Amino acid sequence: MTEPVQAAPLDARLVPSAVLCWFVCLVAFVLGASWAAACAGIAAAACVVTVVVARRRTWSSVATVIVAAGALGACMAVGVGIRALAVETHPLRAAAADGLFVTLTGTIADDPRVLQSAFAPTVVVGVDLTSARIGAETVDVGGRVVVFGPAQSWASTVVGQDITIRGRAALPRRRDLTVAVVRSTGPPTVTEQPVWFQGWAHTVRERLAAASHDALAEDAGGLLPGIVVGDTSALPQDVIDAFTVAGLTHLTAVSGANFTYLIGAVLIAARVATVGPRATTVVAGVVLVAFVVIARPSPSVLRAAVMGSIGLLAFVTGRRKHALPALAAAVIVLLAVDPALAVGFGFALSVTATAALVLVAPMLTRRFERVLPGPVAAAVAVACAAHAVTAPIVAALAGSFSVVAVVANVLVAPVVGPVTVIGAAVALLAVLYLPAAEVLARAAGPPLRWLLTVADVSASMPFASITVPSGMTGAVVVGVGVLGAAGLVLLCRTVVARSVRDFAASPSRTASPRSGRRGASRGARGVGNRLGDAGRDARRGRRRTRGSAARRRHQRVRALGAAQPVLVRRRSRRDPGGRGGSG
Repeated sequence: MTEPVQAAPLDARLVPSAVLCWFVCLVAFVLGASWAAACAGIAAAACVVTVVVARRRTWSSVATVIVAAGALGACMAVGVGIRALAVETHPLRAAAADGLFVTLTGTIADDPRVLQSAFAPTVVVGVDLTSARIGAETVDVGGRVVVFGPAQSWASTVVGQDITIRGRAALPRRRDLTVAVVRSTGPPTVTEQPVWFQGWAHTVRERLAAASHDALAEDAGGLLPGIVVGDTSALPQDVIDAFTVAGLTHLTAVSGANFTYLIGAVLIAARVATVGPRATTVVAGVVLVAFVVIARPSPSVLRAAVMGSIGLLAFVTGRRKHALPALAAAVIVLLAVDPALAVGFGFALSVTATAALVLVAPMLTRRFERVLPGPVAAAVAVACAAHAVTAPIVAALAGSFSVVAVVANVLVAPVVGPVTVIGAAVALLAVLYLPAAEVLARAAGPPLRWLLTVADVSASMPFASITVPSGMTGAVVVGVGVLGAAGLVLLCRTVVARSVRDFAASPSRTASPRSGRRGASRGARGVGNRLGDAGRDARRGRRRTRGSAARRRHQRVRALGAAQPVLVRRRSRRDPGGRGGSG
C-alpha cells in the first residue's frame, strides 16, 4: 500500500510584509499622515533592533522575515504618508469644507456608474484633476474627485476624455485619496478626446455590447459583456438582484479567473499550433495587456494582471513559483502603485478569495475526494472556501448573507470558462466584422441561459439570503457564524469517526452468519483437539498402570527364591502355553 503524497509546504515568508504594508496604508487613511509617520519609525526601529540582536546570534530565517517586513513597511508608510498629507493640505479641501462652487478640469478615470434611486438616474464617475478654479483663483493641482451628475449628461462620455465641469464641492465620506466630492450642475464639456488605446478599448466594448444585444435575448445579451469585461450597463435590474441573492455577482466583475481562462486558451492554441515557448509568452503578454486596457484597470483587474505577470515570468524561466508568495508580492506592488486599494472592498474580496483558493481549497479538496469524484470535489471545495472567507466582507458591504451561494457557484462553474473565452472571441471579431461576431455570440446562448436559470431558481428559494447588519457588526456576526459552522462540522466528523471506529472494534461484529460459521468451525476444532489430548493422556496412564503391575509381580516372584524365576523364564520361553515336564 502506497503512502499518501504530502503537499509541499507553502512559502509564507513574504506574507508578513504584505500584511504590514496593508496595515500602514489603512492607518494612513483612517488616522492620518502623522500616524503613518509613526508607523514608519516603529518599522525602522524594529529593523535596527533585529539586526543588532541577530549579529550576536546565528542569523535565522525569522530575522530575515522581520527585517524584510520592517523595511518594506517603513517605505510603504513613508510613501502613503506623503500622499495622505497631500490630500489633507489640498487647495480644494478648504473649498469642500465650506461647500463652495468650483470649476474643475481633469480626465475621466472610470466608466460612469448608474445609481438607481427614486428620483432621476444619477451617475458617479472618478475624475483626475489637472486644475481647479476656486472663486477668482485658478491653481494647477492633482488628486482625484468623485463627481455625481445626471445620467443623461454623462451618457456619451468616454474614459480618457479631458473635461471641464462646474459644481458644488463637499468633503468625501470615504477615507482614501479622494480630495472632494462634486455634484455637477450641468453636463461636462469635453475639451480633448482620449488617447488611441483608450478609444480602441471603448470601441471594443461598444462592439461587444452591440453583438450581444443583436444576437441574444435581453438578459443574456446584457450578461455576456458583464462576464467578459465587467460591463453591466445593459444588464436588467432583476438579473442583478437575482445574481446578488444567489452569490454570483463576482461573475460580472473581472477577476483573476478571466485571465486564467484567456491565458489558458492562448496556451492551448499555441500547443496545438506547435508554437515555441518564447513566442507563446509574447502572445500571452499581449493578451494580458490588451485585456487590462479593455476591462479598465479596476482593483480586481490590476490584481489579476500582476498575478498573470508573475505566471508569465515563471513560464519563461521554467521555475516553479509558489502561489502564496505571488499573491503577497501582488499585494505589495499594487499598494505601492495605488495605496487607496487598501480601503476598497473589491480589492479585499479579491485578495481574500485568492488566499482561500491557495490555503483552504486544497485541504477541502482532499477531504471531499473521499466521497466525490475529483472534478466535483475540486469545484465544491473552491466554492466553499471562497464563500466562507468572503462572506464577512460581503456582509459588511451589502448587509446580507447568501445561503445558496455555494450550490449556485458549483452549478455554474462548468460554463463560466467557455462563456468567457467565447465572449472574448466575440469582442475581437466584432471589431473586424460585426455580423460574424453575432453568429459566434449565439454559441454562448445555452451556457448563458443556464447561468440565468441557476440565478433565478436560487434567488427564488425560501431563505436564499439572510439579512444581517451592515458594516463591522455584520462582518463579525457572519464571521462568527462561519467559524461556528466549521467547528460544528469538525465536531460532527469527529463524533461520526469515533462511532464508526468503536462499532468496528465491538464484539457484535462477529454476529454475522459467515462469522458465526467460522466461529463454530474454530470451536469444533478446539473440542476435537481437547478430546485428542484426553485420549493420549488415558493411553499414557494405562501404560503406566501396566508397568507398575509388572514390577509388583516381579517382586513377588523374587521373594519365592532364585530358581523359580529361571524356571518361569524357561517355561515362558519354551512353552508359552505353560505346558512341559521336568524331564
